[in-house]
Amino acid sequence: MKRRILDLMMIACCMAVSFLSLAACGNELDILQEYPFKVESMPVAGEITDGETVEIRLEIKPEGNFTGTVYMLRYFQPDGKGSLKMEDGTVLKPNDRYLLNEWKFRLYYTSQSGREAQTIDLYFEDNWGNLQKLTYDFNGRDAEEDNKETV
Repeated sequence: MKRRILDLMMIACCMAVSFLSLAACGNELDILQEYPFKVESMPVAGEITDGETVEIRLEIKPEGNFTGTVYMLRYFQPDGKGSLKMEDGTVLKPNDRYLLNEWKFRLYYTSQSGREAQTIDLYFEDNWGNLQKLTYDFNGRDAEEDNKETV
């Protein structure tokens, strides 16, 4: 009889511990979906002539990978005038969002400002609200000066 009571007490203790363990757990799994990221760029020329195109090589480097993460690009040009294109020839409009399908890509900036200084700001964001900004400053250069230097 003592053995049976001892077994029942042992079963009751095990069940109590099991119930308490289950009650401590939440119903949802903690899955990390949002990872910080940075954008790396190859060096870019600091001077540009009117009509000249500069290649900007970029790479998005997230600290982790979640398949539901998408990256977008917006740009502004606070100084000067020019146009920005993607590799596929899409001409970007200021403040519009463009979906980035690749993590490594190139942009092409063409100056339309003559000798004026130019600035473009690139904003990279993901669908979780993370944001990275890159700024490129170009000094205007006269095309005639370039011709004199090459002679």
